[in-house]
Amino acid sequence: MFETLSDRLNETFGKLNRKGRLTEPDVDAAMREVRRALLEADVNFKVVKEFVATVRERAVGQDVLRSLTPAQTVIGIVNEELIAVLGAEQVPLNAPASPPQIILMVGLNGAGKTTHSGKLAVHLRKQGRNPLLVAADVYRPAAIAQLQTLGKQVNVPVYEEGTGANPVAIARNSIAYANGRGFNPVIIDTAGRLQIDQALMQELVEIKAAVNPTEILLVADAMTGQEAVGVAEEFNAQLDVTGLVLTKMDGDARGGAALSIRSVTGVPIKFIGTGEQLDALEPFHPDRLAGRILGMGDVLSLIERAQEQTDEKDAERLQNRMMKGQFDLEDFLDQLQKIKKMGPLSQIMEMIPGLGQQMRQAKAQISDDDYKQVEAIIRGMTPWERRHPERIDHGRRRRIAKGSGVERQDVNRLLSQFKDMQKMMGQFSQMAKKGKMPKNMPFDF
Repeated sequence: MFETLSDRLNETFGKLNRKGRLTEPDVDAAMREVRRALLEADVNFKVVKEFVATVRERAVGQDVLRSLTPAQTVIGIVNEELIAVLGAEQVPLNAPASPPQIILMVGLNGAGKTTHSGKLAVHLRKQGRNPLLVAADVYRPAAIAQLQTLGKQVNVPVYEEGTGANPVAIARNSIAYANGRGFNPVIIDTAGRLQIDQALMQELVEIKAAVNPTEILLVADAMTGQEAVGVAEEFNAQLDVTGLVLTKMDGDARGGAALSIRSVTGVPIKFIGTGEQLDALEPFHPDRLAGRILGMGDVLSLIERAQEQTDEKDAERLQNRMMKGQFDLEDFLDQLQKIKKMGPLSQIMEMIPGLGQQMRQAKAQISDDDYKQVEAIIRGMTPWERRHPERIDHGRRRRIAKGSGVERQDVNRLLSQFKDMQKMMGQFSQMAKKGKMPKNMPFDF
């Protein structure tokens, strides 16, 4: 989402880096570029004005201008102020005075409330919780059926009373149902509504009064830009929203909503939706998003995603096979599957410091399609061939190419690169025993 903004900011700071010591006009010129980049990213103009003024005031201080690395100091200031705009620190869900924790999901039509109710249930169940989904949207056709389908997919029960029931009564009754069966938290999916629809907004006010929710989460579409900020202001004025869920953060919007909504409304962003999968929901960390915007990557989130896909026993088994030189194409295929579950490859690349920007500068395109061919070739092999890639002769290569719909040179290239990777792993094994690491890593798709 922030690729364009990130590239513009890095280009601006790159000019500062080429200078020795900075002058006040240098800082002013850089701030003009930062202002332009933020406005083009659809950031609220008041937020931009305050942000640029604060950065400039700090950047023209004598300590900065006399610094041996003034450009890096300015970048550090921008990073700190971005974090402040985004909310300073990660804000967890509110804890209830007594169980169950009641989470009311609200927002406009089409914002993704139902889907993100399911995602939130998955996220909380990973923490050992026992969530209950509540279908309180009786207006949208098939809304109840959609939530039931999501519930079956993630194995979370759904409480519903049909389309003829009153949403306030449904919400109230669901709490008694949860208390009697030990469900906690209770996630109530409400109907989408325009903030100008007073009748439906009043219904939300009544639901809030009936169940006294621990959290009121506004689900907002980040693709709508400044409109998301206006929506948040209206919902917050009537409901005292406690947190925001920004959806479609993996899209191609300019990112202005994420950089504006916290500062304008004062409501913390608690989660971001990062994909279509039901596990594509992340707690919002302002410092990590600021790092992505400035091209510093987000290694912590990348590590967390990797840990979700690999348990300790699997990691130990894989490490032993690598150290013994037994890593084969079966192992490689298994690792490909785990990488795919971590999210889109382009998104993963952005989490590695500097890599996303370097690929864009080189106009290198990478997508999940690039790995589909590799996967097809490996799946076109017999189990014996995957375990013994060095024994695959010309005849077998022709058969594999034909079966996987590729050219024989594609199979040759894969096997050659895999051989290089095995050599590299042999170097790792030897170097690790000596406390050193190899300098070159030749394997590259």
